[in-house]
Amino acid sequence: MIAQPAVVYQQEECLFSNSMLEDDPNDNSATNEEEKIKPRWGPGHKGAQELAGLYSRGKRIQEVVCVWICLALIVVDLYFMVAHFNYERLPTILLAAFAGIITADFLSGLVHWAADSWGSIELPVLGKNFIRPFREHHIDPTSITRHDFIETNGDNFMLCIPALLYISCCFLSRPVQVLQQDYAFFSYLFLLAIFVALTNQIHKWSHTYFGLPRWVTVLQDLHIVLPKRHHRTHHVAPHETYFCITTGWLNYPLEKLGFWGALEQIIEFVTGCKPRADDLKWAQKRT
Repeated sequence: MIAQPAVVYQQEECLFSNSMLEDDPNDNSATNEEEKIKPRWGPGHKGAQELAGLYSRGKRIQEVVCVWICLALIVVDLYFMVAHFNYERLPTILLAAFAGIITADFLSGLVHWAADSWGSIELPVLGKNFIRPFREHHIDPTSITRHDFIETNGDNFMLCIPALLYISCCFLSRPVQVLQQDYAFFSYLFLLAIFVALTNQIHKWSHTYFGLPRWVTVLQDLHIVLPKRHHRTHHVAPHETYFCITTGWLNYPLEKLGFWGALEQIIEFVTGCKPRADDLKWAQKRT
């Protein structure tokens, strides 16, 4: 049975169901009774409404163009990868592809951490176009589930275009012998680009509790892509941990190393800027 959209965001902030609360009795991210009636987060939040209104027509056109260019390059590169595939190099290719997935997970965390923790909506170009969605997402976590394919994936597809274009140019301009020598690197770069492109779609799935295809939920259960419960750790305020959102494999080791906290201390010491100050400003807005 599919829940009504009006209450989906309340379910997310309230751990989505009583059974999930029973699975994790020590989870402290549930809202209290007053917040269930008048929730702090969600589409009704003043800050979320302002941020959603900043999504412009120009931004939409940029996303549409980037999605189509990226998809075309993926098809072209896949053709080249298949045409030059060599079974003798399969172990090396698989290792390179796995490294690409790991790199994508780390880069998703790095970009996520940077956009969550630093900068503001007022920054020229970057603010409204690229930082805005991160601010909106923290005060309306289910907003991403209401975005279509273009709005969800446009920026990530844009980031992949240089790498995919580089692969195409290499296959078109280099001799076969050189291509065979560099094939493992192309495998690494191609899988890196594919998983970077899919990162925000995977992120969207981690917030979608109804109507997901069975194959997606299986991948989540196997932790091949970001699981729902795993990502929920990040959405406990002040959103200072578990930034990796492709597979989430690196979240635990980076947390144990204190990686993000150490980076923040260095930046705060050098610049005097406090992490997530702009994020807090938007969260404090009230209707």
